This record gives sequence, structure tokens and C-alpha cells, in this order.
Amino acid sequence: MSMTHYMELLATNQPWNLIVFMAIPVILAETVAITELFILFNRDVSSGLRKLNKFAGIIGGFYFLGVFIYLFFKAVIPLTTGGGWRGIVDIIAVGFYLSGVIPLMGMALLEIGVIYKNKTPEQKMFIHAVFVAVFLAVAHIAMIFGMLNPNLLMISGGKM
Repeated sequence: MSMTHYMELLATNQPWNLIVFMAIPVILAETVAITELFILFNRDVSSGLRKLNKFAGIIGGFYFLGVFIYLFFKAVIPLTTGGGWRGIVDIIAVGFYLSGVIPLMGMALLEIGVIYKNKTPEQKMFIHAVFVAVFLAVAHIAMIFGMLNPNLLMISGGKM
């Protein structure tokens, strides 16, 4: 069975690609998501959990920016210019994976005070939660499409 470039990336060079491109970003993002629930429930913006949340958000955002830049130049540009995409499923999987940089960097920039400086703590908490939700949505779409056979949505003759 054929696989998407997303899944091929994770399956190649085991276990290193899986660690670098999936485990580290997911552990940081899930740390943010889980601690976010406790912070929102308790409205506690000064606890140790909030510090962990902030740390994971900043590190996760900048880490994934590095992943994005690396994969954009090493995979997206060559696949696009060389006609190497394996159909729309492949493009969706990789595109949604890389689009995770938007909410993750948004979270990091919010945490270091680059964006939304003049918002109240409650407004910042809301914006932060929106970034977490958007990241979880795009990451799950990437995973779902990444696990599909890329030929699934091809029209006969192997063309989209």
C-alpha cells in the first residue's frame, strides 16, 4: 500500500524522525493542552502548572517553527517543483501538519508578550485556549489524512 509523505517521514529513519517530527511537538502540545484545562478550570494564572504551560507553549512554538522551516525547504518545495505529491490526501496531510506552526507560534508570541499585549489576563487566557484548540484540530486532520492511502481520492489514471 502506498503512504503519504507525512507517514513516510515518520516511518523513515526510525526512531529519530518519529521523535523529532512527532513525539517532541506532540508532547509539548499535549502538555499545553492538559495544563490548559486545569488553568481554565481553576482560573489560576500563577501556579506551577501555568509556568509549565507557558514554558511548553514557548518551546513548542519555536521548536515547531524550526520543523516548519526545515520541512518547507527540504520537502514541500522539492515535492512541489518536482511534481512529487501523491495526490490531494498527501497535500492535505502535509499541509495541515505544517499549518500547526500558526497556532503554536501564536501561542509562543502571546506568551512572550509580542502579540495582544494590551489584553486582560482573561482575554489572553481565551486567546491562548483558541490557539490550543486550533492546533489540536489541524494536528488531528493531519494525522487522519496522513494515515490514509494517498490513492484513495485519486481519479482513474492516477491523476487528481
